Parts: sequence; structure tokens; C-alpha cells
Amino acid sequence: MQSKRWLLPEGVQEMVPPESWRLEAARRQLLDLYWRWGYDLIRPPLIEYLDSLLTGAGHELDLQTFKLTDQLNGRMMGVRSDMTTQATRIDAHRLAAVGPARYCYIGSILRTRPEEPGGSRSPLQLGAEKFGDAHIDSDLEIVSLMLETLGLMGIEDACLDLGHVAIYRRLVQRAGVGAEFEPVLFDVVQRKSRPDLDALATAGRIDERSHAWFAQLIELNGPSAVIDDAKAVLGGIDEDIDAAIERVEAMADLLAAHYPAVPVFVDLAELRGYRYKTGLLYAAFAPGLGRELARGGRYDNVGASFGRPRPATGFSADLNLLAALGGFEGDARQGGVLAPAGSEPALLNAIRQLRGEGRRVIVATPGTENHGSQGCDAALVERSGQWLVESL
Repeated sequence: MQSKRWLLPEGVQEMVPPESWRLEAARRQLLDLYWRWGYDLIRPPLIEYLDSLLTGAGHELDLQTFKLTDQLNGRMMGVRSDMTTQATRIDAHRLAAVGPARYCYIGSILRTRPEEPGGSRSPLQLGAEKFGDAHIDSDLEIVSLMLETLGLMGIEDACLDLGHVAIYRRLVQRAGVGAEFEPVLFDVVQRKSRPDLDALATAGRIDERSHAWFAQLIELNGPSAVIDDAKAVLGGIDEDIDAAIERVEAMADLLAAHYPAVPVFVDLAELRGYRYKTGLLYAAFAPGLGRELARGGRYDNVGASFGRPRPATGFSADLNLLAALGGFEGDARQGGVLAPAGSEPALLNAIRQLRGEGRRVIVATPGTENHGSQGCDAALVERSGQWLVESL
């Protein structure tokens, strides 16, 4: 049987015109948006040594990272599966910024497996990170930029989910849950499985008081009114929990003022990125889509792994997904002007002028004049000694 050499690996995509031009137009406009908000562009390398790539936040990504050996020195390298850790390293060492620093990026990443069935293993990741400021206004800035990104991509019906990792983390500590058992409990809470939680209590893995806490936690999801429920059932257990609930409430109030048309929901048992996130979590969803459009959160002091702890918050998304779901039109760069071959000065000047005006001009090489329009919707023709553009 002849090998199907044209087949791509599962979860790996390629883009062809005109969609690839539409995606490039989106990339350019997004970078312009981030520049207007004061974010500086970084271009992290595609591969790094593992001891750098999987430092700090990168430990979460170990299973998602393709690994290879550097043939020059035998050290292990990895293909980036996320750019957040790389941004942290750049802030800590390459730039060593003093005070708030803002970075943005758009580039390909590679993952060993998709994050959801049928998903991509080669997303085009975009994101923005802000370092050096722990104030809630920095979280608001990042969430606002995330919403502006969705708006530019033509996604107008997004809603926001808010959470905070400190609530679960402090409940685990208060419950005396050991390191070996905690992943089991974490999985149950993430799935919001009350039967499995009850089974843990029946088996004596958690006591009655702790069972009640986590049973209440997995029910704390819904509109912003859930915050009042959280205060009623979890308030007073721990001052860090109280502070976290207040932080979520403050963010919900700020978003109501800045983006009153965007629905805001609260889910205090949503813990994506829990192993390295330290505070607020935020994610954007669209009706009928069972995964995030974009997600982010606060990850203070992750830079300590690089010798420079700093407050940090940021978001990321897959530009391929946003382009597929949104109504972004941009400049699809379809069509063009078909010009005949020739060396007449007037013809050459006409072609140069059109290209200087930003028009796309394709010169038909000899022998191809009868090969159709070659993707053009106009032609450069000579009329009474003048070269004119006429529609095809």
C-alpha cells in the first residue's frame, strides 16, 4: 500500500490561503492592540533546555512537552508547550525590569496531547503578561485586554468565569490533607462529583467537617450572587479565604463597572493551573462551547525559580480557535490585479505604482496568459496608450 505521505499527525493543522491571510491580518491587528495598551512584544525561542523550560510554572507542563537531545552537548531540550514560563525568564534575566513591565507574544507551541478530545496539539498561542504589580487593577487590566482581544476577533457574546485558588488551597491545609491524598481530592473537586466526595468521607479519608467544606465549595458556582453564599458558608474559616472571597467580589464589581454588558459568573471550585497560580483565576467562555476561549490568572512569585520573585498576572488563548469561532474579517487579501508580461517603461511604472498603493499585482509570465485569472479579480490593460485597471 502506498504511504499517505501528505497526512499530518493527529492534532496538527496547517493553514492555506485565503484563511492564512485572514489569520495573519488578525495577528497584526492584535499586536497593534497590545502595543496601544503599552505591551512590548517578546519572541521566546521555540526550544529551550528543560531545566529552564520546566522551571516554576513549567512543572505543570512536563507531560505536555516534547523532549529531544541537543546533539551539540547531550543536554535535554524541550519544545515549548506554553510561553508563560518563558516570559517569566525573560522578565527576570534578559530585561530585569524595575517596576511594572508588560509583555505580549504570538507564536506556535506544540503539545504532546490535546487539552480536549479532538483539540489541537499545535495552537498559535497569543497572550499578555504583566509583572511587578500586585494591585487588583493589574488583574482588571489583563481581563480587559482579554475581552478586547475577543471583541477584535468578532466574539461578542463571551461571558467571564472568576475563581480564586487560595480558597481550595487553604481548605486543604485546614483539613490536614496529606500530599499523597491531595491529588485524589483535587480531582474530585475539579469534577464537582458529590458522590465521590461522599465516598471519601465514608471511607474515612476526610473528616465530617472537611467533607462539609468541600461539599459547599463544589456548589459555589453561578452568577455573582454566589459570592454572598460563599461568605455565608465559608466565611470565618480562615482569613486568607475571607480575603480571597473579597478579591473575587472586588473584581466582579470592577468588571460590572467597566464591562456592564459582559455576564460574570463565579466558580470557586475551578482550579485550572492550581499548581502554580496563586490568586484570581479568570476564563472566557462562549455559549455552546465546552471549553475556554481564553484563560488566565495571577501567579505571583513564580519568577523566584529564576532568582527574581515578582507579582505577575496574565492570560493566553489560541488564535487559531478564536479565528475559527469569531467573525473577524480583516484583510483576507483575496483578489489582485493581473498584469501582462513586458518591459515597456509605462507598463513597469503602472505595476510599481499599483504595488506602491498597496495593491496586489501578479505578472503573467509568457505562456500563462491563458491560465485563467490566477486568483485576480482585475486586470491591467492598455487603452489608448494608458495602462488602466479593469474588473474581470
